[in-house]
Amino acid sequence: MTEELLLTGNLQEASKKAIQWLINRKPIKSLIDWGISFSLWPPHLTTSCCGTEFGAFAAARFDSERFGVLPFSSARQTNLLVIEGTLTRKMARAAKIVYDQMPEPKWVIAMGACSLEGGIFWNSYNTVLPSEIGIPVDIYAPGCPTRPEALARAIITLQKRIRGSQTVKAKSA
Repeated sequence: MTEELLLTGNLQEASKKAIQWLINRKPIKSLIDWGISFSLWPPHLTTSCCGTEFGAFAAARFDSERFGVLPFSSARQTNLLVIEGTLTRKMARAAKIVYDQMPEPKWVIAMGACSLEGGIFWNSYNTVLPSEIGIPVDIYAPGCPTRPEALARAIITLQKRIRGSQTVKAKSA
């Protein structure tokens, strides 16, 4: 039995249904998911010492562009937030603003022991976890500091998740 699409009534509703139906077909959807998974753009948001490891990941030896990751300067054109280590209360407000400004679909990678459970600053009054401020984390990359290889592994895992999930939604006019 084949699934049929009935387009009747309002022209705008019918065109939205037709676009959604076309996008969710297997060849087009897998091509879109592939394109999204290899165009991950994190904003420059260095919060602590793990930022040097992220810098090493973006440098020539590891070459983040080879993985489809291109650090970007504006939050409104990015889709990946990498929380790099300790998140203080002051920086947490900035991270939340950046996360809220990012367009959908968006993902978060938390790297370093400090962003996972507090690390060496676990008993400090001034550090928070991403989950405490409302930033849902998709991938955790452990380590203190997290090596560039671990960040590359986290990127590859995220790309596999993106290619295997529903990421495309019809845009409303």
